[in-house]
Amino acid sequence: MDLNKDVKYVKGVGPNRVKLLNKIGIFTLKDLITYYPRTYEDRSKPKKIYESINGQEVLIEGIVVSRISEVKTPHKTMQKLVIRDDTGTATIMWFNQSYLKSRFIVGKSYRFYGKINNQYGKISMMSPVFDDIEKFQNTGKIVPIYPLTFSLSQNILRKIIEVGLEEVIGELQETLPDYIIKDYRLQEINQAIKNIHFPKEFKDFEEARKRLAFEELFSVQLALLELKNSYLVEEKGIQFDKNVKMSDIINKLPFKLTKAQLRVLEEIDNNMEAKKFMNRLLQGDVGSGKTVIAMCTAYKAVKSGYQVAIMAPTAILATQHLENFKKMLDMLDIKCELLISGMTKKKKEEILEKLKTGQIDILIGTHALIEEKVEFKNLGLVVTDEQHRFGVKQRTKIAEKGQNPDILVMTATPIPRTLALILYGDLDISIIDELPPNRKKVETFAVGKNMTDRVNAFIEKQIQQGRQAYIVCPLVEENEELDLKSVEELYETYAKQVFPQYRVECIHGKMKPKDKDFIMQEFKEGKINILISTTVIEVGVDVPNSNIMVIENSERFGLAQLHQLRGRVGRGEYESYCILKFEGKSDTVKERMKVMCSTNDGFVISEKDLELRGAGDFFGTMQHGLPEFKIANLFEDVPILKLAQAVANKVIYEDPKLQKEENIRLKDLIKDKFSNRIEI
Repeated sequence: MDLNKDVKYVKGVGPNRVKLLNKIGIFTLKDLITYYPRTYEDRSKPKKIYESINGQEVLIEGIVVSRISEVKTPHKTMQKLVIRDDTGTATIMWFNQSYLKSRFIVGKSYRFYGKINNQYGKISMMSPVFDDIEKFQNTGKIVPIYPLTFSLSQNILRKIIEVGLEEVIGELQETLPDYIIKDYRLQEINQAIKNIHFPKEFKDFEEARKRLAFEELFSVQLALLELKNSYLVEEKGIQFDKNVKMSDIINKLPFKLTKAQLRVLEEIDNNMEAKKFMNRLLQGDVGSGKTVIAMCTAYKAVKSGYQVAIMAPTAILATQHLENFKKMLDMLDIKCELLISGMTKKKKEEILEKLKTGQIDILIGTHALIEEKVEFKNLGLVVTDEQHRFGVKQRTKIAEKGQNPDILVMTATPIPRTLALILYGDLDISIIDELPPNRKKVETFAVGKNMTDRVNAFIEKQIQQGRQAYIVCPLVEENEELDLKSVEELYETYAKQVFPQYRVECIHGKMKPKDKDFIMQEFKEGKINILISTTVIEVGVDVPNSNIMVIENSERFGLAQLHQLRGRVGRGEYESYCILKFEGKSDTVKERMKVMCSTNDGFVISEKDLELRGAGDFFGTMQHGLPEFKIANLFEDVPILKLAQAVANKVIYEDPKLQKEENIRLKDLIKDKFSNRIEI
């Protein structure tokens, strides 16, 4: 049995269906059997006709009372069938299904599954699925419902999966060691795969789901622990000088650090002075003061005789870091320089030469730092900012420019603890969980489209007082062309109709980096009154004078992203506002708007975001180099995640390199789950 065989060779697929299966990510037999249902319909237990509640999907059984009658209208024909049980009668209806006229025999029993319409005691069902009473093709069982594409029906996909399962059930190789299955009472793999698709009872499905979710979460934890372990066991890090005190720079700062900042610096200091190299994630909400942590960490590295690389996702952010660093570090005789792709060749060469000879202590830059020509004399610390924009590979690439330099990864995306353990299992985690006392709360309001004129009047009032505004355009969908169109239309509206008297500019992801940087610089210098933008402004550029942000169609954004965007204002001395325009009356939309208006705490917001949207949407896990979860849900499955972490820790503690006979399968499991996805 070959799990990698092309799905087109599965019976019943054929050339047309293979294209549809490919569209939903099914290319192989393995993809097919692990294409899990998103929900189930319980068609197993029939209800009496008169017990059926209006609007419910139910299974009813009845004897056919008379032959199908047809009612013709100008555009369609309706087929009507009357059935009865011992509680009453029901009319079953279809449109334009003339072939059914000879399908049912009077006096014989059939099963029907569909939505009940119960109006004034008259019961009917429209276009149900049905079976003869002795058959169990469409009814009489729990039926899986799959996520689908256009022309692929549930019935066809179900049949194809059924055929695929017939090929493999009983033949699948167990992926988990026997002792784990036994100790934690997990279903065996063949049983679990069969029961996840076609469970006889819901408890079978629950057991199958537990087993498969455990395997997904366990394999990720195991892979990350093995990665972390390989750092710790094989590679000694730099032991930075104990005599270089961070307090020397902390005491020179023009402001006091918060308790949280001091606690994090203590964790970093202990790391830097230990023999093992540091690999730490620094999580802190927008404006919590991560840059100053990076600065104090860099100070210790430089004064211990090493160079520092600081990698930012955009040129404008790198430039901002340089300004902040130079303000403090010039007086401490530490040389900081900038390396970004837009520089002249001559300037670049001059910097590279100084770097190689050790005349530069701290180099701040963008992806340009990864280029081969960039050589450090003695790299001891790498700081990457906004980690989720880089990923494991680039982090590794820059680190290779030194001898096991310490790594500090900073992110302003508040990630719930459970998710952080999954995404950054190879890193130690530090959290700044309080804001500096001078940070103002951004007043947030959620309004409907009917408030547009009032919102525009408010923007004008702020601009007249000398402030600036951001207007963020909604994501149309995952389609850059359409996103671009919508941001340009919004720009036209504001620039020509609403605020022709002010300078309105627009910025979006399709622009060249240097054009984006130019506009952001102009905005920063106060030359632009209103900036229309897609989410490219998310990443931390400080414009202290901008105090108002309007987010159009805010219901299309995740809460964590709305919070990130909101963090662009309130960075100066002025009272700041975020106005969320939204459409839609659903409870979820209202709940999300309520969360945004009631709290400025990124961690509270991220927990709620995970709860309301699930991990898949929280942000695509693929961009982190981790495999997508096909079945595990990081919000609902916290107990399974905790179990998976505990088991992974135990396994790695007892067998760090997974060399024991009983753990051979685990080596394969990691390889299989992470092929081409994570650097292990």
